[in-house]
Amino acid sequence: MIIAKELCSGCHTCISICQKKCILMQSDSEGFWYPAKKDASNCTNCAECEKSCPVANTFEVQNVPIAYAAYNRDEQIRFESSSGGIFSLLAEWTIDNGGVVFAACFDSDFSVVHDFVEKKEQLQKMRGSKYVQSKIGDSYELAKGFLEAGRYVLFTGTPCQVGGLKAYLGKEYDNLVAQDLICHGVPSPKVWQKYVEYRVKHAGSKPEKVSFRHKKYGWKRFAMFFLFENGMESFHTLDQDLMLQAFLKNSCLRPSCHNCSYKTIHRQSDITLADFWGINNDLGYTDDDSGISLVFVNSDKGETTFNFIRHDLICEVTDLNTAIINNPTAVKSVLPNEKRAEFFSKLDDLEFDVLVKKYCAEEKTTKIKRFLDSLVYVVKTYGVVGVVKKLISRRKGNDIKKP
Repeated sequence: MIIAKELCSGCHTCISICQKKCILMQSDSEGFWYPAKKDASNCTNCAECEKSCPVANTFEVQNVPIAYAAYNRDEQIRFESSSGGIFSLLAEWTIDNGGVVFAACFDSDFSVVHDFVEKKEQLQKMRGSKYVQSKIGDSYELAKGFLEAGRYVLFTGTPCQVGGLKAYLGKEYDNLVAQDLICHGVPSPKVWQKYVEYRVKHAGSKPEKVSFRHKKYGWKRFAMFFLFENGMESFHTLDQDLMLQAFLKNSCLRPSCHNCSYKTIHRQSDITLADFWGINNDLGYTDDDSGISLVFVNSDKGETTFNFIRHDLICEVTDLNTAIINNPTAVKSVLPNEKRAEFFSKLDDLEFDVLVKKYCAEEKTTKIKRFLDSLVYVVKTYGVVGVVKKLISRRKGNDIKKP
């Protein structure tokens, strides 16, 4: 027990650094991974796991980022991305220069894992948000091998995963660019699998493709998209989808996410990416609802790398404080849902839709406020005719298309 369980982020640093491989990651009843001793007889008490734990040991960073509003000039890549398509440009530059890109993607069972690619045509599987904790596996060891061989590495992950990589490496590499994100929190892989099983049951087919952030209904009102092997498609917008409701209601997040050690503007990463929520409200930008990224450039290396891709961006420096006000999870952990414990206690017993409706239901006042906010937005942006069109689109925001 290096730290209290509720503080462990499951970053895999301890398991990666153990030379004797006597630590393994085990899932608890909620589906989150935690380290445990696999073979105590092999342990030499070297304490490397204790020394490297990025939560138990403070790694001080004093940099203050430069904030940008930015999006990719390539509209197709922008559409396929969660926000402005900046990751794709960073990844393409890395590969063009003989490098390797590590990021979260789906495996064959649609579990979320960290993997690496070396070809640009493979980047599509890494594009877009995955609101599930990805399993790091041996990514830290593989990344170190590429770095030692002199290759560029772009490592993308949550702040705790980037912190884990830095702790594992134990030194800075000039050929490493670490890119994290403003993280709301990571949902349980078990909850995700329960949700996928629910979707498979109702579609009568296995998934062929999944997107957490499809922009059919726009960037702000993104949709969970499933394409099934039988040809059926489903779109459920963020206020209608069961998994997104559980995620945004903080019902299924890892315990450490509610007391996150990485909520600060002083980042260990070189670049931080996020959605630039609220940009049209306070900053006077024209928002086409296609996605705008908030970019924090946190280091000299990050600035150099960002400058390599700037000619492919629409980009402007923005006020850091205003950006944080509109994106508070950059510096502040979210509170757990008061029904979180009940949600997990019934996870194995209730159908997923019943579970979410019972423990993640939204108050009527919140629904009314969201509707009014949306109404004001479309009136300002599109006029009265646009209101009618948007309301029709809203009614279609829960589409299921049969083949």
